[in-house]
Amino acid sequence: MSKDKKGMITKVSGPLVVAKGMEGASIYEVVRVGNEKLSGEIIEMRGGEASIQVYEETSGVGPGEPVERTGTQLSVKLGPGLLGSIYDGIQRPLEAIAKEAGDFITRGIEVSPLDENKKWNFQATAKKGEKVTAGQVIGTVKETETITHKIMIPHGIKGEIISIESGEKKITDIVAKIRTEDGREEGVSMVQSWPIRSPRPVAEKILPQTPLITGQRVVDTFFPVAKGGAASAPGPFGSGKTVIQHQLAKWSDADVIVFIGCGERGNEMTEVLQEFPELEDPRSGKPLMERTVLIANTSNMPVAAREASVYTGITIAEYFRDMGLDVALMADSTSRWAEALREMSARLEEMPGEEGYPAYLGSRIAAFYERAGQVKCVGKDEEGSLTVIGAVSPPGGDLSEPVTQNTLRTTKVFWSLDDELANARHFPAIDWLSSYSLYTEDLGDYLDKELGPDFKKNRTEAMRILSKESELEEIVRLVGFEALSPEDKLVMEIAKVMREDFLMQNAFDDVDTFTSLKKQATMIDEIMKVYENKKENISEDMEEILSEKEKEMLSQLKFK
Repeated sequence: MSKDKKGMITKVSGPLVVAKGMEGASIYEVVRVGNEKLSGEIIEMRGGEASIQVYEETSGVGPGEPVERTGTQLSVKLGPGLLGSIYDGIQRPLEAIAKEAGDFITRGIEVSPLDENKKWNFQATAKKGEKVTAGQVIGTVKETETITHKIMIPHGIKGEIISIESGEKKITDIVAKIRTEDGREEGVSMVQSWPIRSPRPVAEKILPQTPLITGQRVVDTFFPVAKGGAASAPGPFGSGKTVIQHQLAKWSDADVIVFIGCGERGNEMTEVLQEFPELEDPRSGKPLMERTVLIANTSNMPVAAREASVYTGITIAEYFRDMGLDVALMADSTSRWAEALREMSARLEEMPGEEGYPAYLGSRIAAFYERAGQVKCVGKDEEGSLTVIGAVSPPGGDLSEPVTQNTLRTTKVFWSLDDELANARHFPAIDWLSSYSLYTEDLGDYLDKELGPDFKKNRTEAMRILSKESELEEIVRLVGFEALSPEDKLVMEIAKVMREDFLMQNAFDDVDTFTSLKKQATMIDEIMKVYENKKENISEDMEEILSEKEKEMLSQLKFK
């Protein structure tokens, strides 16, 4: 069957369209649905009948309308112009669409994800006669003041450069010609395409050993995530998931940020779209958007595009990782993505699993997070990393539900966001008693080298004090604070200092919003010194465990 032969719609059920006459089509092939040529993707084949998830509103589409095959998988365009862009779930540029069609996305509209008319100053780094392979850098473009975009040989091309030239070029212009090993000539432009459901290849995955420094004390000190690691932040409504992801996007020491708003409320995503262009990159003083890509797929947009949006975002992130950069991806929230999977599964009439989610939910979640990693890049002697941080929104804050549990099986960091802490105005509302990080040991050598051996000892002792406080609270509720021994009173006082002056952090305070790793080590060292000194000199007749002067000194540590 030629790829331009058309099938015919036989059934429409929301975002699911069934078409017959699709013999020879393949799973994940992109099709154009109906008279308006809506964008869709085949997700199931039964003989010549294809089930298609449509990424646009299907009202008005009916049986008898044509379905055109494209012969290609859903792919993203990768090249200069990605940074600073705002896309929907299938990489349609929202700002370009707004200029062309107004404030609402017109059905069937097609706009190139990258500006094909803009000229970039291409600087060749490879020379004529040089042997090149996939992933090798042949030139650079200064995309923004903070990021130099490396132009790489696309996968599938290997051979000798027969021509290459620098100059002002459009992304579609041929910048180099390669004679392949079988004698063909291949033109290389500054833009390449990649199917979103296929992870980009790497030379080797290596053990992450460097922390992603976020400036958030509860994260960096107690529950760190490694560059190339995977973390999850489950929490009920109002517990601060979005704010902590904003903080990580702004302050983490990644080179590039990819932020996916996957099925969140329109007003929350609007805040992101309004705030991010105004934020200043603390590392360079330039706008944060110069190293950020935003994927905006809100809850009122087609449900099928939610499912594609996480793959669109992570493919773009992998592309920057392949340049040898450190990339951090924030997905807010993966629960909405899972709900999109559940809806499509129900419309396909598949056997439901737990709570109606498809039986393959766990494998899909694992496949997504496993695309994170610290890697050796293909075709170059460089390392890059992709850190994935996913927010999870369990209904009613129930952490035993399937999305949260399957996420915890895959990720190595669990930041448990607690609504009681949030209601008490304690932010970040990460519960220090139920959260964990499995990267602590892997990062030990780095932290010893940067902060000295005392940091690890102080961190362990601080966590012991916080755990002990939890045990003592029950006694205090029964018999009162005064009934405690002086040693236990000291634990309660130091734990209060740890909670209020170390774990709590004000995102809107210019000084407190970010704390360097060395300052965190100094703060916890000062608190532990006071504790050890008091423990040695404590007695039954002491009127106060910590003096007002000591409390004031400890409370001001964060502002120094």
